[in-house]
Amino acid sequence: MTQEWTLRRNCSLSPRQAARAYAILCIGSLAVALGFLVHGIWFVLGFSLLELALVGLAMLVYARHATDHERIALSESGLLVTCVQAEKRELIRLDPLWTRVVVPDERPRTLIQLESRGVKVEIGRFVDDSRRRQVARELRQALRSVSAMR
Repeated sequence: MTQEWTLRRNCSLSPRQAARAYAILCIGSLAVALGFLVHGIWFVLGFSLLELALVGLAMLVYARHATDHERIALSESGLLVTCVQAEKRELIRLDPLWTRVVVPDERPRTLIQLESRGVKVEIGRFVDDSRRRQVARELRQALRSVSAMR
């Protein structure tokens, strides 16, 4: 018996698609700037390069966090919580018999708290409030069924 929940950011573009979009933007912007440069208006090229540098920085930050996610896997061997943020991976193993799920209250952006033998983990930062409460209910029910089986 294995149950899994994956909580991801809602991103429109993958990192590869973001790089392609940026390349197309660079080609278009530099083509316009070179057209002005041919006519002797050189400062348009400077503004274009500044614009592309700032948009490139924003795209880099976006692409770095586009694949952030949290994965919760419940199996006979335990409850494994994997948090990935900007290529930083954190794995936490909890005992399902001792894990307590604190369901988010009605305040906005309240995270799910998992507590087990002094270890606390907050999950749900990448989904909206209704999905967060749904996952908390499902996880609590799944943990109850594991404890009832033992």
